[in-house]
Amino acid sequence: MSKFRKQHMTIDWHDMVSSENCKPSIDASLTEKATLVGRVGLMMLSVGTGAWRVRASMNKIARALNIICNADIGLLSIEYTCAENGETYTNALSLNTTSVNTDKINILEHFADEFHDKAGKYSVEHFHKILDKIQKKSGNYKAWNLALASAIACCAFTFLLGGGIIEMICAFFGAGVGNYVRKRMIDNHITLLANVTVGVMAACCTYMLLIKCAEYIFAIPMIHQAGYICSMLFVIPGFPLITGGIDLAKLDLRSGLERITYALLIIIMATMTGWLVALIFNFAPSEFAELNIHPILHLFLRMITSFFGVYGFSLMFNSKRKMALISGIIGMIVNTIRLELIDFTAIPVSVAAFIGALLAGLLASAIKKKIGYPRITLTVPSIVIMVPGMYMYKGIYFIAVNDIATGTLWISKAALIVLALPLGLIFARILTDNNFRKSS
Repeated sequence: MSKFRKQHMTIDWHDMVSSENCKPSIDASLTEKATLVGRVGLMMLSVGTGAWRVRASMNKIARALNIICNADIGLLSIEYTCAENGETYTNALSLNTTSVNTDKINILEHFADEFHDKAGKYSVEHFHKILDKIQKKSGNYKAWNLALASAIACCAFTFLLGGGIIEMICAFFGAGVGNYVRKRMIDNHITLLANVTVGVMAACCTYMLLIKCAEYIFAIPMIHQAGYICSMLFVIPGFPLITGGIDLAKLDLRSGLERITYALLIIIMATMTGWLVALIFNFAPSEFAELNIHPILHLFLRMITSFFGVYGFSLMFNSKRKMALISGIIGMIVNTIRLELIDFTAIPVSVAAFIGALLAGLLASAIKKKIGYPRITLTVPSIVIMVPGMYMYKGIYFIAVNDIATGTLWISKAALIVLALPLGLIFARILTDNNFRKSS
């Protein structure tokens, strides 16, 4: 077997600066200043945030160093030029993959915010050592922690979609096994489509085997098979879908289109895998059995499951527990309002999603002023639970079995909701953030 060779070469940032130069960063050469601007941008990009926020962080570093920066940002690469006193420096940087890490988004944003006060004291080499520590910071949770988080999230998701206790239990174990397998594959650097396929297959097979055992042992009815879709919803890429929509709104078309394409790759691979497993077990998507629950109790249960659903997804994004707790409270409020609007008013589902996302954005803006967490670390986890993974799966399933009309209907419903979610956050940001509101 041939030796594994990295396709994307590692950048040694310390080779690009003089370790003997102890003068403040503000007095360094343009090349050395530009390494800080580029590295901060690349690290921000690597943790899943959108182009607007990446550029904002790069600009903070550049302004503090008294240079000009102009950047073109995609999903995995940055091309940027820095200028100072008629001299220019251009560089192109790229990543081998992307992920979401809200804890590092928070750390890097604080680094960029505090950079201005330290640029006249610390050398470029000193800043790179600080960035080394941030880059090497491991995740807050182990694979089994993330498996448990996804199990809780998908179990809660199952109830919110209409499932009962049997579906919730099976989805809990299915999602837990599936995300554990996927996390282990990611840790071993297995490529995207492979880790998505195997993770979803493990989740669906676990759900289906549990249901088959329950049917054989306890003679439960076949209708409980309907929840197998919920066991794979941990893989739905809500973060890139939403940040991609925000980038499009700010005319960062390259980043927006690349993020949405990345999300579609995961969705198509996951739903096709789920469909193939369903064919093997002779399952088909169907409606859940109706839950006869009093409206007041239903409201209370929706609040609880919305909280735990968002809390679980937030932990999967590597949020610290306090951040996940705040996201869970926001999600509990806005998702419950969304579902109640759908049940008790004539508001279309997509409009209810827009209202839910708008409220999430407004709440996150108010909380940011008190606590200081970046909005995106609170808003996106709180509305990921609104992403219509069930609709997406049904659309692909019915198209795959040549029921084009039904499949197109479900895909259209999903598309309207997916459009509504980033729009809600965008308008919340327009209302509360002067810098975002203006084109500059």
